[in-house]
Amino acid sequence: MKIKVLKPILEANESIADEVKGILREKGIKLVNIIGSPGSGKTALLEKTLAHLFPAEVGIIEGDISTTYDAERVYSLGAEVVQINTQGACHLDANMIKEALQNLTLDNKKIIFIENVGNLVCPAEFRLGEDLRIIVLSLTEGEHKPLKYPYPLSFSSSQVLIVNKIDLLPHLKVDMEGIIAEAKKINPDLKVFPLSSLTGEGFSGWIEYIKNLFCIP
Repeated sequence: MKIKVLKPILEANESIADEVKGILREKGIKLVNIIGSPGSGKTALLEKTLAHLFPAEVGIIEGDISTTYDAERVYSLGAEVVQINTQGACHLDANMIKEALQNLTLDNKKIIFIENVGNLVCPAEFRLGEDLRIIVLSLTEGEHKPLKYPYPLSFSSSQVLIVNKIDLLPHLKVDMEGIIAEAKKINPDLKVFPLSSLTGEGFSGWIEYIKNLFCIP
């Protein structure tokens, strides 16, 4: 009996992620991967962020198990959007992103945002060729989410933590500073932005950061 050993999935994904990074580097485009639980406010964050950028220079790759609801929301703001429906898969992989890029106009883009499938486990394991990984955490998810998800790499592999829905803080028995402290225990280098994608509170610091990081006027 012959047993065929296939190349590990994650190793193959890493190779394609490097291809994606090379394609976008040649075009001068930055790639941002947004991960977070369902309902954490990833789409709302994108909507509010787009309002501070020039939509024609932004591309969006929307990852969902099914439907195009989130893609329709950001498309209505003027950004070019490609939808990926995973049909049950709990994450996007680099090959999906490589194929999605073939359906985006890259010549005039400065930044592409990926909204990953709502999940804090699977997406963290798959690098997509991103320049920045953001984790979005809603206050409604509770105080101990960071310590519940140190592995896989949800918090430790991200560079930015968005603590979303701070407008609800007066109505919740949640210690926001405690959440941030727990996240910092896992990843001391995390840039943390407490904000509300609904009211815009705290958004100025986030927008200034993203513009400075990617040299967007």
